[in-house]
Parts: sequence; C-alpha cells; structure tokens
Amino acid sequence: MTTLAGFRLRMIFTVLIALMLTVLPLPTWLDVLRPAFLVLTVLYWSINAPRAAGIGLGFLCGLMLDVFQGPVLGEHALALAVISYIVVREHQRIRSKPAFQQSLLVFAALIVYELVLFAIDGWTGHPVTSPLRWLHTLTGAIIWPLAAALLSYSEGRLA
Repeated sequence: MTTLAGFRLRMIFTVLIALMLTVLPLPTWLDVLRPAFLVLTVLYWSINAPRAAGIGLGFLCGLMLDVFQGPVLGEHALALAVISYIVVREHQRIRSKPAFQQSLLVFAALIVYELVLFAIDGWTGHPVTSPLRWLHTLTGAIIWPLAAALLSYSEGRLA
C-alpha cells in the first residue's frame, strides 16, 4: 500500500468514525451538547490536507449526513461545502495560529455552518427556533484542540 493510499484510507476511516459519533443516538439532554464531530473532522482535513480533502470531502460528508439527519437533501452538503471552501482558502493562516485562536476560528466556521442550515430550514418550512440549536457550535470550539490532536495522531504526526 502506498503512502497516498494509506493517507486516504486514514482520512476515510476518521470520517466514518466521526459520522458514527454524529448520528449515534443519545438522550435529548446530551444530544444538545454533542459537538458536530463530522464537521470538525472535515474542518481538520480541509485545513491540514486541502488538496486531498477540501470542498469535495465537505460535500460528500454533508450528503452522508443528509441521508441520516437532514429534512432536506443537500442542506448539510451545501453548508459543509461552504465552510470547506472558506477554510481551504485560509488554511495556511489557520494552520499557523495557536490552538486557542484556531478554536475561535473553528467557532466562527461552525456559526457559518449553522447559519446556512438555519436559512435553509427557514426557507423550506422546517424552522427550529430553539436557541439550543447553537450550543453545539460552542462545544465544538471547546473540543477543537483535542479533536485536532487526535486527528493529527491518526495522520501519523503530532500537531
């Protein structure tokens, strides 16, 4: 197995694990706090391997998430493609920041992700007006340093 094939296999493996963690059934009180693991994984790979991951990975992961969760097919795909595009454009600047500043940038990306979903839900008549829908953006930003460290370990290097 070549190193490129091994790299892609590790990337696909981490995406599948993140998808399972995202769709795993949890009690309602805990489900509200669950970070968007798949979104964090797509963000990590878009920052650290923009040519291998990027917008295509974001779109495909969004479609997988739509199959499991989305009331409208393509809403998560669009949202993940948008934030993947932004992160790929700025990947060098993001990668050069310390973990705390990266967490703030990830928080902003998660807010953009949720804003796109919020707009699509409103336009299609599926509004979710609870302020708890925004809580996972905060928990995602909080666990970003740990998630990035785990994903960099799976990549075979330390961040």
